[in-house]
Order: sequence, then structure tokens, then C-alpha cells
Amino acid sequence: MILFPAIDLKEGRCVRLQQGDMAKATIFNEDPAAQAQAFERQGFEYLHVVDLDGAFAGRPMNAKAVEAILAKVKMPVQLGGGIRDLATIEAWLGKGVARVIIGTAAVRDPDLVRQAAKLYPGAIAVGIDAKDGAVAVEGWAKTSALGAVELGKRFEDAGVAAIIYTDIARDGVLQGLNIAATLALADALAIPVIASGGLASLDDIERLLQPDCAKLAGAITGRALYDGRLDPAQALRLIAQAKAAA
Repeated sequence: MILFPAIDLKEGRCVRLQQGDMAKATIFNEDPAAQAQAFERQGFEYLHVVDLDGAFAGRPMNAKAVEAILAKVKMPVQLGGGIRDLATIEAWLGKGVARVIIGTAAVRDPDLVRQAAKLYPGAIAVGIDAKDGAVAVEGWAKTSALGAVELGKRFEDAGVAAIIYTDIARDGVLQGLNIAATLALADALAIPVIASGGLASLDDIERLLQPDCAKLAGAITGRALYDGRLDPAQALRLIAQAKAAA
């Protein structure tokens, strides 16, 4: 299991939102690249970055901050937010992003996902963000009629590297991951699933290391890292011990 530290970008700063509400943004670092370096020094092996402004605008809005992160760290970076066409996908992969996350466009233009996954094997992930079971789009500002499993099944044979599943109701509020919904999605799909939204403490890490969660590819942590509720050394040590024992 990979534990991804999250950097959410708003107006060039590293922030965390509550349940996707841009009006409830807490600034944690004015220098996202420095934050990325700190995560790398702590031993994390893969970074999760979201361009929040881009998710609302439908195009990249924090490119300078992302490029600064890419220049400062050696660990791979997966990036989401405002990635809605092939040109944007190609541009980010060309700049060194290891994996792009397609969210809104996966709902509205599923052929884009299939085309991109064919062109760039292993480099395309789908972000499924659910609100009361329905998939949300445009930075979570709108809800579609699609369910998470229904959307995931669209891409079963497309060559998608991973699905990042976020329970919006839990995101940024430190109430714990929605393990039941995440496992339901993972059980329904062959695509690896990454859990996101609500990871609050070491208890969540321990839960993710239970046998029934072995099918999950990883989890994303944000606010719990920033406010000190999750000790990175302890979390990464638990994961390493579980890998060694497997």
C-alpha cells in the first residue's frame, strides 16, 4: 500500500478544504514546493497534487506551483484538477508528472480517458469523487446522475492505472475513511483503487492494513498530516512492517 501525502493548490498556496468548499480553505504553506520537499524528506514515495482552481476553471491554474514542485522533488507526482483534454494531459506528462488524474472529463468525455490510457499506459488515473453515492464534477460544485461503481465500470478494459475514490462528505473533516464504500468499489472493479477523504489518524492506517483492505492500492492523507494528527514516521513504519510481513 502506498500512502500519498496531498498538496492541494489554491492561488499558488498549499491549502486544505473542508468537503470541497473553496470558502473553507486553510492555508498550510505559502511554498508548495518546500512542502513537497518536506514530504520527501519524511520518506513518502509518491506525491498527490490537486490544482483546486483548475478543477473549477476547467484548465490548469496553478502551473507555476506544480512546475516548482516537479523541479524540487525526485519522487513521482500524480496530478489532478482541470485536466480535460489530450493537450493538457500531454503537456503535464511532458513536464514530468508521472500520472494525471481525470475527474470531470471521465464523466463527460469517457473516450478521452480511453484514448489517453492507450497512448500513455500506466500514466492515467480516474478520480471518482462521490457525494451521497453520486459522482460530483467541476471541483465538486455539481453532481452527476452517475454512481461510483457505474462510472468505474466504464473504464474496466481501458487500461486505467488507478481509480482515486474520494468520499466528499469526509474530505478534510478528519472523520476517518469510508472503508465500506471504498471496498465496495474495489470489489466491483479490476482497476486498483486508492482511498481518499477523511484519513484522520494512525487508526486509519491500521485499518487499511487489515486483510480485507489488501486489494486497495493506497490511500491519500492531507489535513491529518498538516495538523499533526498523523505522525508520518509511525505511519510509514507500520506500512513497511506490513509489507515485510507479507
